[in-house]
Amino acid sequence: MTSSKPQFVGKKVKLGELCEICSGGTPKRSVAEYWKDGTIPWVKIGDMSEKYVSSTEERITDAGFNNSSVKMLEPGTLLYSIFASIGAVSILKIPATTNQAIAGLKIKDDSLDRDFLYHYLKSRESISKSSGRGAAQNNINLTILRNMQVTLPSIEIQRSIVRNLEMISNQVTIAESHLMDLDALVKSRFIEMFGDPIRNPLRMSVSSVEELAAPIKNSMKAGPFGSALKKEVYAESGYKVYGQEQVISGNQFLGNYYIDKEKYEQLNSCKVMPGDVLISLVGTVGKVLILSEDCQPGIINPRLVKITFDKRKIFPEYFAIAFSLESVRSSLLGRAHGQTMNVLNLGMIKKLKLPVPSISRQKEYLNFVAQVDKSRFGGMLHLLNSLSGIMHASFFSVADTD
Repeated sequence: MTSSKPQFVGKKVKLGELCEICSGGTPKRSVAEYWKDGTIPWVKIGDMSEKYVSSTEERITDAGFNNSSVKMLEPGTLLYSIFASIGAVSILKIPATTNQAIAGLKIKDDSLDRDFLYHYLKSRESISKSSGRGAAQNNINLTILRNMQVTLPSIEIQRSIVRNLEMISNQVTIAESHLMDLDALVKSRFIEMFGDPIRNPLRMSVSSVEELAAPIKNSMKAGPFGSALKKEVYAESGYKVYGQEQVISGNQFLGNYYIDKEKYEQLNSCKVMPGDVLISLVGTVGKVLILSEDCQPGIINPRLVKITFDKRKIFPEYFAIAFSLESVRSSLLGRAHGQTMNVLNLGMIKKLKLPVPSISRQKEYLNFVAQVDKSRFGGMLHLLNSLSGIMHASFFSVADTD
C-alpha cells in the first residue's frame, strides 16, 4: 500500500547548505569607549524572548564594533542560541550584532521559507539540547549547527505549514493572555487584602524572611559551591539536582541531572523536601517554585536558594505571591549586584522584610487563589497545553515525513 502522505515528502539537507552561519562576540567590558553611549544594537539571549527582536537592552559603539569579533547582521536574519539556553530562536527586525552565544543564520536562496525555518528550529529545541556538550551547561558549536539535518519539503508546502502553525500560534497567544489576566487577578486581590508589601500601608506586623523560616537546621540554604558539584559527579539516575530550569519554568519534573547516594549524603545540607520554596539567584533572578508532595528527593544547585518556612507563621504560597509582586522584585533587584546580570544571594533574601497577616487571613486569601487556579489549571492551562501539543504534532507529522 502506498503512503497516504506522499505530498509531504522532503529531502534532508544540512543547515549549513541552506544558510550562511556565523557567531558574534563581546567587546571588552573593561573598555568604556566600547559601550558608553553606544548606538549599535547588541543582542543577548535575554533579548530573544519573542519571535522578533526589534530592540536590545545593550548597544555598542563603533569602537567596540571595530575592536571585537562582532558582525553586523541584517534584518531577517534568524538568531539561534548555541550556549547555555540552547535552541532559543528569534528573527531580527533591525540591523544588529550579537554576542558569541548566538549564531546568525542568513538564508541563501528562496528554496527555504524563513518562517518555516523558524518553526523548524523551535521544534528541534530538545534535539539540539541533546547534541550539547557538557553536563553542567549545554552548548553546541557552529560545526554541529551547520551539520544539523533539515527536512525540506517544497516551498509551497513550507508556506502551507507556516500558515497552519501561525493560526494555532495566534490561539496560543490568546490563551497565554487569559492566563496572564488570571495572574493579575491573584496579585490584585493580594493588594486589596494586604496592601503593598514594601510600603505596608495597613501597618501590619513585619518579619524578615529569616524570622519566618522553620526553626530547623538548614531551613535557609544556598546551593553548594560549584567545586562541590562538578559535572563529573552527575549520574544517570539517583537523587535529583534542582536548578534554574525547574524554577524558571515552574515545573519541578523537568531536568535530568542526578547524583548518587554518596554525593547526596555529602551535600545533605542542600537537600529539599515537599513544601520547600526554591528561588533563582542568577540571571533570571527571583523566580520561585514551591515543591509539591510528589517531588523527587534531591538537592539544589549553586544557582538556587531553598527555604523551609515555619507554617505556623506563613504559608509558602503566600510568600511566593508576595515575593512575585513588582514592588518586592524592585526592592530586591535594587540591591542586586553583578555587572552583566542581576544576582541575588542568601543574605539579601534573609533580610527582606514582609508584612505577615494572621494565618486565618492567609488562608482566606489562598482559598481565593485556589478558586482562580481551578480556572487556570482546569481550563486555560489545559487549552494552552493542548494547542501547543497540536502545534508540535502537526509540524512533526509534516516536516519529519521520510
